This record gives sequence, C-alpha cells and structure tokens, in this order.
Amino acid sequence: MKFYVDFDDCLCETARTFVRIVEEMFGKVVPYEKIRFFNLQDSFGLTDKEYGQLMIEGHRPEVLLSYAETPGASQVLNEWMDQGHEVSIITGRPFNAYDASRRWLDEHGLKNAPLFCLDKYGRDSFIKNSVFNLKLEDYYRMRFDYAIEDSPLAFRYFEHLPNLKVMVYDRPWNREYELTDKNYSRCYDWEAIRINLRPHA
Repeated sequence: MKFYVDFDDCLCETARTFVRIVEEMFGKVVPYEKIRFFNLQDSFGLTDKEYGQLMIEGHRPEVLLSYAETPGASQVLNEWMDQGHEVSIITGRPFNAYDASRRWLDEHGLKNAPLFCLDKYGRDSFIKNSVFNLKLEDYYRMRFDYAIEDSPLAFRYFEHLPNLKVMVYDRPWNREYELTDKNYSRCYDWEAIRINLRPHA
C-alpha cells in the first residue's frame, strides 16, 4: 500500500507553536481551539505584514526543529514501513525548509520516509521566489491508496484518485468541513488512524 502523509499538524503540532509565536510577536492571544480557519492570517487577525513575519519566523530552521511530534505518528508510520508499505511525506513547506524538515523526520525515527515539498498553498508571498522539489505534474503521476491530511485546501489534490481513502486529522480549522465523500473519514489521533486504516500486505 502507498500512503500520502501531510507534515504540519499531522506529524507535528505546528499550529500550537504558532499560537505561542503570535502572542510573543504581536501580543495577540488566540487559544488553539479558536483557530477556525486553515488560513492563519484570518484565524489570528493579522495584517499582511504581520502574517509574513509570522510565516518567516515559523519556518526558521530552529523553530521547525522545535515542533512537538503529534503523539503516535512516528510509531504508526514505522509500523507501516516495517510491513513493507510505502510512506511519502508531502508537505506544503517551501524547499528552503527541506533540510530542517528532513532533520526533524530523521530525529523522530522516520529516516526511511521520503520528503517532498509541493506548492499546495501558493505561499510565495512570505518567502520570495520559493521553490519546491515536487512539481504538480509529477505529483499527479504518483498514486496513493491512503492519505492523512488536515487541510481542506489540500483535498483538491486528491480528485485524480477516486479510490483514495482519506483520513482527515481532526483539527479546529477543519471541524466545520462536511465530509460528504464516502472515502473521507475523520480521525482524532494516530491510534484511530492505525486501527481504521490497518493496511494488509
């Protein structure tokens, strides 16, 4: 089986870190559970300038390396890889975040999982001339059986795979998204993902 796995807020607790950064940088207190939109500029009520500053800060290598692992993520992924399944980490982070992201994966026991940077969100606004190591045309040639993703904005990248089973990692910003497609299921932690997706070799 082949797995697509998103990075931020599936493998690590990015938004929880951004809550702290927003308070430290701008004095704005927005509890994690009040993050209603995947677009953090809207969720935190930031100006364009503030949003750019936030994203640059959140993508500094030392900050990327500080993100806490989402409990159980590396354990489940390693179980799958040990069983012979293919796991690909597909992140919307720009390629200049690759080295720190690769190091984070390695330090969390995921050295065997390839990492791809795909322009899912058009974020050239905060890191000028961003590049990505996976082009869209190459991504669309990839095939997956299962996907773990938290962002409704990324679901459009699954439309070419009608049989793909998608586990939507439950987060405050996707709870109002209605899962009308029978191939989409909401999951609340990695243990639920492990049980629900239980792949067979």
